[in-house]
Amino acid sequence: MRIVGLEVTRLDLKLAEPYRIAYETVDTAVNVAVRIVTDGRTTGVGVAAPDPVITNETAESVERALAAAIDVLRGKDPLARAARLEDLREALGPQPAALAALDVALHDLMGREAGLPLSVLLGGYRERIVTSITLGIEESDRTVERARDWTGRGARCLKLKGGLDPEEDAERVRAVRAAVGPHVALRFDANQGYDVDGTRRFVDLVRDVELELIEQPTPRERLDELGRVTREVALPVMADESVLGLRDAFRIARDELADMLNVKLMKVGGIHEALHVVSVARSVGFEIMIGCMDECALSIAAGLHLALARSQIEFADLDGHLDLLDDPTAGAVRLERGELVPTGRPGLGFDPPF
Repeated sequence: MRIVGLEVTRLDLKLAEPYRIAYETVDTAVNVAVRIVTDGRTTGVGVAAPDPVITNETAESVERALAAAIDVLRGKDPLARAARLEDLREALGPQPAALAALDVALHDLMGREAGLPLSVLLGGYRERIVTSITLGIEESDRTVERARDWTGRGARCLKLKGGLDPEEDAERVRAVRAAVGPHVALRFDANQGYDVDGTRRFVDLVRDVELELIEQPTPRERLDELGRVTREVALPVMADESVLGLRDAFRIARDELADMLNVKLMKVGGIHEALHVVSVARSVGFEIMIGCMDECALSIAAGLHLALARSQIEFADLDGHLDLLDDPTAGAVRLERGELVPTGRPGLGFDPPF
């Protein structure tokens, strides 16, 4: 079997409602899908979710990268995945979302050819996982309303966004805890919005709320501040924007600058590299969360299959598809009583209509 072509499809997806985080307001998700076509019957599909702030990519730069990738892949064996990815990494350079789309497409193709779900091929540790549902920055009453709505639909874990004001953030967190009771897990993501003192104030104000973790409280380039927070506050600290690849994961793990890592396929360049990051985290006892950007359901499926594969992946934040309108890949995953479940079919388990 040899690769004969790539088919690229741009997906401009509106959100049902815009949401706000510490550094931006989001109302649209732009994804770029790629299908690897072979001279046999098996194909594979992956999706890029570029982000100018996080991955330093746009939809246009991803489309250009994918157009160039066929010259690297044409005539090659798609099942020799490691070799293909090394070739692509050298040819594409620092374009992690574009590389992630191709990486996932190669993995999807492998699963389809083997007749097995990708999660099984990657390890098969579990069959479903609880995902957090993200609540953007809004007034406290509106946040509580959304929290009650989601928990009424079976959500078991909520992640509140913040990072603009520790006191206001703490008030919203406390209001949500009072509204949903003690049995719903709560997480908090500051999206780099605090300094060390602000993080201390927030953690002190929510000390009796039983938060699971605080995610990326300080700016991503200030790893010394992330390390100070990790040493000084009582909550587990998760690094997110500071983890852009294997080198970052190694430094954070080596110097114990966090307690947990949020691994996103779009940041690190796909499943192959993410598995290396998971191994680094395991070597020092870090727990892993598989997170996401604003991604269609098929892209979320890739993160889900990875999350299901390995025991040290304790958490999932795979809800980027839930608020998208007219997602052509809806159905690639299912949300059941707060847990995300794959289709059970080979590869990613879904055949998109493009």
